[in-house]
Amino acid sequence: MAACARDLIEGCGLPRLEARMLLERALDVNRAWLIAHDADPLPDERVAVFREWAGRRLRGEPMAYLLGEREFMGHVFQVTPAVLIPRPETELLVETALADLRDRPAPRVLDLGTGSGAIAIAIALARPDARVEATDLSPDALGVAAANADRLGAAVALHQGDWYEALKHRDAAPIYDLIVSNPPYIAADDAHLSQGDLRYEPATALTDRADGLQALRAIVAGAPAWLRRGGALWVEHGWDQAAQVRDLLTAAGLCGVGSRRDLAGIERISGGYL
Repeated sequence: MAACARDLIEGCGLPRLEARMLLERALDVNRAWLIAHDADPLPDERVAVFREWAGRRLRGEPMAYLLGEREFMGHVFQVTPAVLIPRPETELLVETALADLRDRPAPRVLDLGTGSGAIAIAIALARPDARVEATDLSPDALGVAAANADRLGAAVALHQGDWYEALKHRDAAPIYDLIVSNPPYIAADDAHLSQGDLRYEPATALTDRADGLQALRAIVAGAPAWLRRGGALWVEHGWDQAAQVRDLLTAAGLCGVGSRRDLAGIERISGGYL
């Protein structure tokens, strides 16, 4: 007997919402269709796709990779295993950046380690007058970012390379009003790397394979050479790294150094001004 939506959702072992989302994607239908046709027999090949995805989800694969997308700042971004999954707490970085840009006409913005492009694209969409650039070491990640920028209609210039090295092909250093980054900041020995979604995300985007501060040191130390006077640098970091990052910012000569807390009360980002 052919399977129906109701039986698949109830019998797959997943939370109902996750099962419904996977089945909608496997059938290429919306929730209203699924409700109206919950007892209809479904094509065997689509049922096989759903069961494969459900099995992968039960083994821990992130929903975002199975669905191929994740919402961030009100926009839907395509994601693949080549990039980190955009997370709600990172929206604080974008919100803080946009607040800093509020009184800056036609600002120049740099996003280091852009991944899916979520941060750079969200800023570009909120500030169409901004000149937004983004870098990433991974060509595969830049391909995802380029596809997202094109689909969402965001003007973002992408450069391949390691942090500021991606910009060194220029004769003169551009001067940015704002630099933002969500770099790898998990220490190599952190047990979380072998747990949950992190098991499936690109390791190079999660950890510096050192103490978790290596990328942050490079970004902060290099920022003064690329910032306009009065320009800002804001970086995301680990839950217990705020004080260390503030020290890095101060040592680099930035002023007005401070941290911002996310909705969970964790000091999630830190920054300062040249």
